[in-house]
Amino acid sequence: MSYVWLIIGFVLLVKGADFFVSGSSKIARYFRIPAILIGLTIVAFGTSAPEAAVSITAAARGQNGIAVGNLLGSNLFNLLAVIGVCALIRPIRVHGSVVFKEYPFMVLSSAALLALGSDAVLDGTGVNQVSRGDGAVLLLFFCVFLYMTIRSALVSRAEIQEAELHAQAEQAARGEKEKPISLPISILVSLGGLAGVVLGGQLVVNSASEIARSFGISESLIGLTIVAIGTSLPELVTSVVAARKGEADMAIGNVVGSNLFNIFFILGTSAVIHPLPFPMESVWDSLILIGVSVVVYLFILTKRMVNRIEGGIMVAMYAAYTAYILMR
Repeated sequence: MSYVWLIIGFVLLVKGADFFVSGSSKIARYFRIPAILIGLTIVAFGTSAPEAAVSITAAARGQNGIAVGNLLGSNLFNLLAVIGVCALIRPIRVHGSVVFKEYPFMVLSSAALLALGSDAVLDGTGVNQVSRGDGAVLLLFFCVFLYMTIRSALVSRAEIQEAELHAQAEQAARGEKEKPISLPISILVSLGGLAGVVLGGQLVVNSASEIARSFGISESLIGLTIVAIGTSLPELVTSVVAARKGEADMAIGNVVGSNLFNIFFILGTSAVIHPLPFPMESVWDSLILIGVSVVVYLFILTKRMVNRIEGGIMVAMYAAYTAYILMR
């Protein structure tokens, strides 16, 4: 039955992501909101639901290592594997605001986590941890991110409205009529797709874990690989579907928004619930996350896009990181 549930989970992931992207795109057009902002908020927060469930529940139960490791592993997977696979399918052109606003803010989130968690080095306390006060600081950063995103949406809305009026005038001149978008149906499609994505992700993680145990693979190794990758499957499938549909802005926005949401909101909330130990493995993972974030940023800055060669390099970097944690 584990194999059956695994197949059902993948089907729910793929079809759920298809509906989720379609519904979200129509909601964005209805409210005249840029697709990149929908990707940074609604899509990113929705696909991060598995990470939120795992990490916040783990913190409430005192399983603090899972809370930190899951999010760092998920962020590395999102950045290297998700963007890399999307670029292999179709080169991703990156929106200007992501290059100069959201992506640098994402790098800042990793640096802030490293600074807040490295108490033994910076404060000389002898114990590395993300305290409740540190969690409150991360949540404050999250509020700043939301403010920036909402303000950007309000500025962009007027530009989109003007472009739509011009497009409608051209359609009227050709005698064409645009089909109206039904907001309630679009919301239902989007919510149904999100439910499929989250449920499919849970089925894949649970069934893959059972299959791994049947082959004698240790629980710690399952947590480092299957749980971290499994909770990021919604980001992967949603971004791949978005890239195939030509919604590159939503694909890149989903990854950047998810990574920001993971550190600022989920890790911040988990730390407020229970202070989180930040062992040396997490310090090294944070340094790796900052390093690969800078490398990917250099890829983006060259031509404001990620091409197939760079996507292949990113996937290879994630494979090297996986080999490193397996040996570790």
